[in-house]
Amino acid sequence: MLINRRAALLGSLGAAAFGTAPVRAQDITFFRIGTGATAGTYFPIGGLIANAISNPPGSRSCADGGSCGVPGLVATAVASNGSVANASGIVAGTMQSGFVQSDVGYWAFTGTGIYEGRPKADTLRAIASLYPESFHLVASKSSGIKSVKDLKGKRLSLDEPGSGTLVDARLILGAYGLTEKDLKAEYLKTQQAADKLKDGALDAFFSVSGWPYGAISELAATTPINLVPIDGPEAEVLVKKYSFFGTEEIPDGAYKNVAGVKTVSVNAIWTTSTKQTDALIYAVTAALWEPSTRKLLDSGHAKGKSIKLDTALQGIGIPLHPGAEKYYKEKGLIK
Repeated sequence: MLINRRAALLGSLGAAAFGTAPVRAQDITFFRIGTGATAGTYFPIGGLIANAISNPPGSRSCADGGSCGVPGLVATAVASNGSVANASGIVAGTMQSGFVQSDVGYWAFTGTGIYEGRPKADTLRAIASLYPESFHLVASKSSGIKSVKDLKGKRLSLDEPGSGTLVDARLILGAYGLTEKDLKAEYLKTQQAADKLKDGALDAFFSVSGWPYGAISELAATTPINLVPIDGPEAEVLVKKYSFFGTEEIPDGAYKNVAGVKTVSVNAIWTTSTKQTDALIYAVTAALWEPSTRKLLDSGHAKGKSIKLDTALQGIGIPLHPGAEKYYKEKGLIK
C-alpha cells in the first residue's frame, strides 16, 4: 500500500515534469519493489534500483552530489517468490512495483497461458525492460546429463510453486517430449536445489536468472557441475511458438570451471500498475535513467551493465504505464 504523510505528496513527485509544488522535507512515500529469492539476480538488482530512485527527506540535492532519486521517495527491494508472486502482489496492491518475466507478464495481462480461466491482470503496466534472463539447466557431472532428453528418470527440481521458472521449465520439457511424469520431480528454490545437488540428493535443477547467479556461482566453486544446453530444433520450435522466448548464450567462465552453453531466455520487466499515479511513475522512470544510476548499475551486480535505455522497450509484452510512456516519448524512444 502506498503510504503518504501528506495529501499533496503525489502531486509533488515529478514536480519538474508536471509543474506541481516541490516536495517538502517532511513528505515521504514508501515504494516497494518485489524481486525474488535473496540468492538470485532480481534481489541485488532490485537493491541497486531502489537505491538509485530513493531520495529520502533531508538528503543532499542531486546538484550538490547527493541522491538524484525521486524527492521524498524511499524505495526498498523486497524478497519474494518471483515473477508470478510479484504480478499478483502488484495487481492486489500489496506492492507498488516488481520484476516480472516477460512471459508471465503477458499471460497475466491477457488471461492466457498459465492464467487461462483466471481474471485478467489488466491493471499491470511496464516501467522498463531490464535485461535478458537466461535459462540455467544445472546438472552434476556425476549424473551424466548432457542434454535435456537425458533428464528422463533423473531427480530434477523445476523450481518452487508460484515461480516463473516452474512455468517455463514445463514448456521446455514439453518441447523435448518430456513431462514431470518422466522425472523424479521436486519443487525447490534455487538455493535449496543447489544444496541438494551438492549433497548428491539431486541430479539437476532449472533456474532462470541473469548470469552470474550467486547460488550457482557458489555451487560451481565447490561441486563439479555442467550447464546443459537448451538448443537444437526443439528450442527453435519453442522460440517460434512462444514469442516471449528468445535465444541467449551463457559464456565460458560465467561460472568457475564451467563451459558455456546456448540456451533460451525471457526478459526481466520492471512492472507496476495503473493504481500508481502518472507523476510518480514518470519520476521513477526518470530516476532510473539518471547518469548517477548508470554508475550504480555498472558497479553493482554484473547484470546491471545490461540495463540500458536503448533496450528499455524491448520484449515488454504489456502496455507501458502512462508515466513511463511520457518519459520515453520525451527521450524520442517512442515516436
